[in-house]
Amino acid sequence: MSANAALLLPAIRWDANHGFGHERAAIDKALALGVGGFILFGGDQERVRALTKELRQKSRVPLLIAADLERGAGQQFAGATGLPPLAAIASLNDADAVRRAARLTAREARTLGLNWDLAPVCDLDIVPENPIVGTRSLGGDSRRVAMLAQAWIQACQAEGVLACAKHFPGHGRTRTDSHSGLPVVDASRADLMEHDLAPFRAAIEAGVAGVMTAHVAYPALDASGAPATMSREMLQWLLRQQMRFEGLIVTDAMIMEGAIAEYGEDEAAIRALDAGCDLLLYPKDLEAVASALDRAVASRRLDAGRIQTSLRRRLKWAQWSSPPNEYRRPSGTDVLWGAQLADRVIHVVQGTPAALHAPLDIVIVDDDLGGPYAPPTREQLLDSLFDAGWKARRLERFDSASKNDSVIALFGETRAWKERVGYSDAAIDAVRAACEARPNATVMQFGHPRLATQLTFARCVVSAWGGEAAMQSAAARWIMRAR
Repeated sequence: MSANAALLLPAIRWDANHGFGHERAAIDKALALGVGGFILFGGDQERVRALTKELRQKSRVPLLIAADLERGAGQQFAGATGLPPLAAIASLNDADAVRRAARLTAREARTLGLNWDLAPVCDLDIVPENPIVGTRSLGGDSRRVAMLAQAWIQACQAEGVLACAKHFPGHGRTRTDSHSGLPVVDASRADLMEHDLAPFRAAIEAGVAGVMTAHVAYPALDASGAPATMSREMLQWLLRQQMRFEGLIVTDAMIMEGAIAEYGEDEAAIRALDAGCDLLLYPKDLEAVASALDRAVASRRLDAGRIQTSLRRRLKWAQWSSPPNEYRRPSGTDVLWGAQLADRVIHVVQGTPAALHAPLDIVIVDDDLGGPYAPPTREQLLDSLFDAGWKARRLERFDSASKNDSVIALFGETRAWKERVGYSDAAIDAVRAACEARPNATVMQFGHPRLATQLTFARCVVSAWGGEAAMQSAAARWIMRAR
């Protein structure tokens, strides 16, 4: 067991072929080492419940069990309720919708055995070329984002689940993806303080439990060029002293090149803790990082007193969170409201929709293929139509003989691995060809509404914001109403 392993939160990933079984040895090692928690990716509800129960029973310390639930628990876990992206919910100008979304997410998280929702995203959507933020942001107006972030945090933590404001001091101005390199934001200190930091100040006022750092450099805030994750200026002086944040500071994933490219994982971990981080999220070589931290404390490179403060802080918040149970579990009304929320955000962004009737021809153009992780299944769109009694067929391309009404389902979200914003030339060419074959076709765009500017040749474009199952089902309901 490592004395400092409680500051590590490794990942557990579901595999479609092996479930969590392929992670068994790694889980056992992590628990024996004494880690302070985990971040979970994927799995069906029952398997996740069983896993989190086992983790808690076997752990020597109270655990923080986290997940990225920006789009509801269904973003990660099959069978849970999926919600629209934060940008879509924010577009409704309804703070109560944000509160209800956070409450539903937290309630489902608790029933799954999770106690930390790594949301909301407090980054501003002010650079359309940003390759990582996109629909994850609550918007571009700092005051409005601040208000909505507070609504999410208060509702989430009222259910006994920790929230997390990310990515401090703001990832909204980046044009490089920190998964693949170190972005540098050249904005002035005045702009950063007035705009980018406003949502984080609001989050702290709301009592947010955690703040996640950005693997991004901000020369105006730290002339050394260190990323925020490794900057004492930003974490100890700005966040702790000036902004008076007393909760958990957690790194963004430590597998990202923005954190480890220059120093390697062990050294990056030491620098992050030395700068003021409390927890290291998603270290890859767990035992090596734990050993490196122990050596750094023993050699006094890391201050033992400050590390003890982080250990106590982690324990405090792990004990603060409500234990997983069925109390105040989501009701049928809550789940129905989530589906209605998805319906509300779908809207026409270009042209006038034609009436649609069954039988329906659908061509799917998927610009989200090719990354390290498979995108959500695209079958939900057709399945939802079939379940409602609608006849629809999926075609590789439209044939000229059919007189059926036509929909082009275009999937193209902002993805970390793409290192670009917008649709590829191949995707645009495929949509153009489909529109030429069926000039009256409706394009259902599963991506940010502003990407419709690449589709000026289409007669009608409808935005469904994102490609998860919840939004595909909502798109199917929109199609069936378009008569």
